[in-house]
Amino acid sequence: MQIFRAHVLVCGGTGCTSANSEKIISELEKNIENNNLQNEVKVVKTGCFGLCAEGPIVVIYPEGSMYTMVKPEDVKEIVEEHLLKGRIVKRLLAGDTEADDVSKSLDNVEFFSRQHRIALRNCGIINPESIDEYIAYEGYKALGIVLAEMSPQDVIKVVRESGLRGRGGGGFPTGLKWEFAIRSKNEQKYICCNADEGDPGAFMDRSILEGDPHSVIEAMAIAGYAIGANQGYVYVRAEYPIAVKRLEIAIEQAKEYGLLGTNIFDSGFDFDLEIRLGAGAFVCGEETALMTSIEGKRGEPKPKPPFPAVKGLWDKPTVLNNVETFANIPIIILKGAQWFSSIGTEKSKGTKVFAIGGKINNTGLVEIPMGTTLKEVIYDIGGGIPDGKKFKAAQTGGPSGGCIPEGHIDVPIEYDTLIELGSMMGSGGLIVMDEDNCMVDIAKYFLEFTVDESCGKCPPCRIGTKRMYEILERITGGKGEEGDIEKLEILAKNIKSSALCGLGQTAPNPVLSTLKYFRDEYDAHVSDKKCPAGVCKSMLSYVISDELCKSCGICARNCPVDCISGEKGVPYKIEQEACIKCGACMEKCPFKAIFKNA
Repeated sequence: MQIFRAHVLVCGGTGCTSANSEKIISELEKNIENNNLQNEVKVVKTGCFGLCAEGPIVVIYPEGSMYTMVKPEDVKEIVEEHLLKGRIVKRLLAGDTEADDVSKSLDNVEFFSRQHRIALRNCGIINPESIDEYIAYEGYKALGIVLAEMSPQDVIKVVRESGLRGRGGGGFPTGLKWEFAIRSKNEQKYICCNADEGDPGAFMDRSILEGDPHSVIEAMAIAGYAIGANQGYVYVRAEYPIAVKRLEIAIEQAKEYGLLGTNIFDSGFDFDLEIRLGAGAFVCGEETALMTSIEGKRGEPKPKPPFPAVKGLWDKPTVLNNVETFANIPIIILKGAQWFSSIGTEKSKGTKVFAIGGKINNTGLVEIPMGTTLKEVIYDIGGGIPDGKKFKAAQTGGPSGGCIPEGHIDVPIEYDTLIELGSMMGSGGLIVMDEDNCMVDIAKYFLEFTVDESCGKCPPCRIGTKRMYEILERITGGKGEEGDIEKLEILAKNIKSSALCGLGQTAPNPVLSTLKYFRDEYDAHVSDKKCPAGVCKSMLSYVISDELCKSCGICARNCPVDCISGEKGVPYKIEQEACIKCGACMEKCPFKAIFKNA
């Protein structure tokens, strides 16, 4: 085996790939060869490091130097200075460049220092297309222990005692779900992995499949042994081409090594795995709709009970967990239930992965212990709000979640506390909003998504959410009427209690939570015909100040609809009826003479 003195890790996740990391890898290999370093330095394409706002990212070991926002033209300097001469390229370095040891820049980045990576433990560290690298990090050791030393009941006992709850949104105890399935008597059972991940802004599951696909394969095999299943399916959306490709490679490698297929580890246990591609229907994230889709039918939910553990895929007992849930399983087996349950809170054990986005400096992927406060995530890990703006709210749980206001920013993030606030954990999307966001508009945005994604099977979701959206359109369009807010509340509560599946039952959450915490904004839209945040265009007007206008004509030249007129020495005017409220005039005015009236 060849020994290298340095390893150059380059992010090969979707975000960095879209920002030209493949070209960076190509340039690295070329420059390394030009400097005769090919026998000393190895380039490794990894999964996502998590700090997406700073990508593409390159990390060089053994120093641990992390370079951010790397461009292909930076590569020559990195190779010649760092790899050839041993000099850190400070201008590209992440973190505190004035620290005592800048080479250990990963240690100087607060974004990473406050995380506890369990599900993401190998992402950004190993080559996801190499089974040997996964095995080097104790990969498939848990499966070996399970098959050699544990009974199915032993495995389920460990998972139950760990306190692991489903990371896909519902938070149902994983071990209890497995226990229900083992009790179901049937010769054929199935394991399914939900990698559909339809929430806007969510990319936790995608990143795990891109950065550590073998952890999911190993976990599914362990689950198969635990409940007596010999076949598994990974349901992943076709819009995740990198994740699909790496999962395909990993499955083939596992089969080649005898870690999938028949008689695994000479134990007599058989388990095989197949991929099923989804077409992007949000409703297929619901477990019964997902299974119906795997069967080749239209993805529509079914009434429960019976639950999938009793009657699931092809009417056989089925366990379905999402990617992040499965990623926790191997390390729980290796380190034990007590180790995992010591992390987090009494009712929410372990860690949770979040995709943080919106009005925040450090957009990306973070994994934190349950019980970490929202404030820590936003300010200590996320780097705060851009441009010194004031935090207003955070949306957790995607379209199924709710908005948590500034007054609850110190809330610990765990299943029960989020539900008490009118939100939910969800799969892990966390969208941050600042003072410039209109909460009525935010509610409308998420409800519009739900209306579009409703499968249409049940009237409360198909018709009720549409009526709610129409009311919100009227309110944000300046045509709200007295009684509209009360109608919204009544509709929301009825839909919540009568819809068939989780999508419909949680669809009103963004409206209900914004009504709870930001009712004054709804009242302003309806009663005063004003949008306090200045977002809803129909309620805005742009006005030129007579005192500040210099009659330069710059605003008129930049107006896309020619609705600004004037002449030299006379203040310009905006024809309000023709104005499309684009704001180009205010942005271009060098004298700050144009104002937005909300």
